[in-house]
Amino acid sequence: MDTHVKPQDADGPARSSASAVPGLQPFLHDAVVIVHAPSLAVSRADGQLSEGADGFYHGDRRALARLTVSTEGIPLAPVQGGLRGADRADFRAVLRGLGETTPDPAVALHRRRRLSAGRLEETFELTNSGTEHVRVRMTVHAGTDLAAMEQVKSGQVLPPLPQQALDAGGTGLSWTGADFAVTLVGEPAPTALRLTTGHLAYDISLQPGAAWSMTLTCTAAYTDGDRFPAPPHGQLPWQTPRIRSADRGLDRWLEQSLTDLDRLRLTDPRSPAPDRPDQFLAAGAPWYLTLFGRDSLWAARMLLPLGTRLASGTLRTLARRQGTATDPATEEQPGKILHEVRRDSLRDNGGLLLPPVYYGTVDATPLWIILLHDAWRWGLPPEEVEPLLPHAESALAWMRDQAEASGDGFLKYVDHTGQGLSNQGWKDSDDSIRFRDGRLAAAPIALCEVQAYAYEAACGGASLLRAFGRAGAEEWQEWAERLAERFRGRFWVEDAYGPYPAVALDRDGRPADAVTSGFGHLLGTGLLNGEESALLAARLTGRDLDAGHGLRTLSSGSVGFNPYGYHTGSIWPHDTAIAVHGLVRAGFPDAAASLASGLLTASAAFDARLPELFSGHGSEAGPGPAPYPASCRPQAWAAASSVLVLQAALGLHADVPAGTVTVAPGFARAYAPLTVTGLQVGGDRLDVTVTADGAVHVSAPRGLTVLAP
Repeated sequence: MDTHVKPQDADGPARSSASAVPGLQPFLHDAVVIVHAPSLAVSRADGQLSEGADGFYHGDRRALARLTVSTEGIPLAPVQGGLRGADRADFRAVLRGLGETTPDPAVALHRRRRLSAGRLEETFELTNSGTEHVRVRMTVHAGTDLAAMEQVKSGQVLPPLPQQALDAGGTGLSWTGADFAVTLVGEPAPTALRLTTGHLAYDISLQPGAAWSMTLTCTAAYTDGDRFPAPPHGQLPWQTPRIRSADRGLDRWLEQSLTDLDRLRLTDPRSPAPDRPDQFLAAGAPWYLTLFGRDSLWAARMLLPLGTRLASGTLRTLARRQGTATDPATEEQPGKILHEVRRDSLRDNGGLLLPPVYYGTVDATPLWIILLHDAWRWGLPPEEVEPLLPHAESALAWMRDQAEASGDGFLKYVDHTGQGLSNQGWKDSDDSIRFRDGRLAAAPIALCEVQAYAYEAACGGASLLRAFGRAGAEEWQEWAERLAERFRGRFWVEDAYGPYPAVALDRDGRPADAVTSGFGHLLGTGLLNGEESALLAARLTGRDLDAGHGLRTLSSGSVGFNPYGYHTGSIWPHDTAIAVHGLVRAGFPDAAASLASGLLTASAAFDARLPELFSGHGSEAGPGPAPYPASCRPQAWAAASSVLVLQAALGLHADVPAGTVTVAPGFARAYAPLTVTGLQVGGDRLDVTVTADGAVHVSAPRGLTVLAP
């Protein structure tokens, strides 16, 4: 018996509760995002691409805004959908009522999505597990607006572009913009085609037990090539460790994070060896899939226990673009490390206008010096360090000149253009830097964590200059100590719970006294003494900052606290991981253990793929954190946080030039028995085991002495 349903107007199931609102940033919290930089694809859990941020993107351009499937006259009931790694996803649906002779579903659709750089492959497979012969028309609906990423992010709705037939056989469609081309090909060829409306229709007949499949391939490319291409196959710039612990959540978090980081890699086309280009990590998908100075530097630093190749590639990529001139329009200054690079200018609805290469960041420059120093300590070969030292000297000079120009010896920022970022630290939203009573700080602003970065950079720079026989080491060591004295005299304030550093000094030198997660960035840098570090360790574990699954960016006791505030109460995994690492470096492993446990709880709530940020409601509000709806996921420094937490748990510290590696597990015993194999130090393998009874076994590279304090 044949079961055939006559066609009627059906265009897929209803959309999710996160449907787009024109003019507002689209939500992503229930999206399925796959990535293979510089490409990504966004859909909901049913697999349909139809609204909001949905689409297939390449290099910050939306190549497909619509890719939906319908079975005419048959309702599609989604039953499963999600990630299969970083660059793959699949989705299952049931064709309700078709071929059913019992309450059991009979005909099902399996939709498999696979992404590579510039290419989306989508396979649709219909299977008939019933006892009747069925016929159905399946229609794929495709279209694009070729929107730029900032247009999508600001909620703009653009009209669809007209498509063209790809060839006389009618096997696909194509769209062309001024500098961008998209093709969509279906195999086998459709049995019916309506080019005017962008439909590829297939009349399908299935005997009992039979299956039918069709694969769509969409390719997208810029006519002048990618700004930052994908890396060549097989050139992963780190070693992937293996972990086995008593907490499978920790294992899963690390594995998923490394899978995502693999697909966030991009290369520098200016590399001198095109067959082995320098690599770095794009900041995150979908909004920031490009080079960001601060994000790429932090992520590379977090991954140093896996090798130094990513660090060296990141350092060289940014050094090639280090500022050489003074340009108020781009905020470029000699020696300064850039903030971000885009193909086009970035404009939003609030008046923000950033040039394609933008230098509006105060922290990337000291972070660049710190990464060079730390990579050297982890074993970056001297022949790779030495060519970068002139860039380090220029970066140090930029710090000195900016501190002198500020009038009080602190590193400060101010937007000179009126269209750039008003806040230029990592908390770069307009309302992030404030007083305890809710008033916003006015620029020029000196951030507390930036002074800590500058101190650490000056000390690290002094060590590099001394080791390589270059002048200036003592000068920079003295500069750092003077900065620490100034900080101690100007930043510390007090409330009912005791002394603490203000988040910043405002334009009049007044301490902006909000209590923030910035405390964690100061610990372990050397800027603080032991008593000061103890005060901050106690504050970080207080209930107003520690939400139970990470640190709130702003104390819940502050005026203006908002659990959904981008930097005013939300939780950022990288921010908490930095605090965990800082607490261990400063000698407070128990406080670090509590925060690390919270992050691990959060990772489970997000299926081991921690987002850019999530809400700061706290564990008392529910068993898991609520998402921040527009958060990037995956995000490089959120994913890399898993490695930094593991490093902190094991108490790892490398000093290859001195011939030592320190392994001092503190809270790693909470995950014991724990075995981590394939870490890297000095270009060779490091394995660590912590047994259930607390014994530590280390296999280190020959020539390195293991210190176990």
